[in-house]
Amino acid sequence: MENSLTLLSESLDQKISVLQDIQAYNQKQEKALTEQTPDMDSFDKALEEKEELIQRVEKLDEGFETLYAQVKEELNENRAVHADRIRELQEKIRRITDMSVAIQAEEARNKKLIEEYFAKAKAGIRQGRQSSKAAYDYYRNMSGAGITVPQFMDSKN
Repeated sequence: MENSLTLLSESLDQKISVLQDIQAYNQKQEKALTEQTPDMDSFDKALEEKEELIQRVEKLDEGFETLYAQVKEELNENRAVHADRIRELQEKIRRITDMSVAIQAEEARNKKLIEEYFAKAKAGIRQGRQSSKAAYDYYRNMSGAGITVPQFMDSKN
């Protein structure tokens, strides 16, 4: 039983470490988006690396749940015997929960930043199209392509 509790604790420690890494990548993404000229390559790289970390968190969660299912009954029956270890696990779970909430807030901020970036890019493209159309219209008008010769004039000489 003690080995199982140690494995549960180590699993939570690993999850804490991975969540800290995810927070670091969130900060890299935020930095990439808040620079004078956003560095989308850096943002994309952080996103890819963060995806791998998220997969590790999911695997750690699955392993934790499987192991916990095996020891759950023993823990409930002998709660007093394992009280210290249970408190330790609960504290780590609280820390993980707090980190998860912080990560969700960071993700929401980054989502807003990327939406603003794309809105600016879209506006720039729209402005470019309008400028191109105006330049084309000006060129067409000045070259005489848009001028129609009067067709109802009497042309007696």
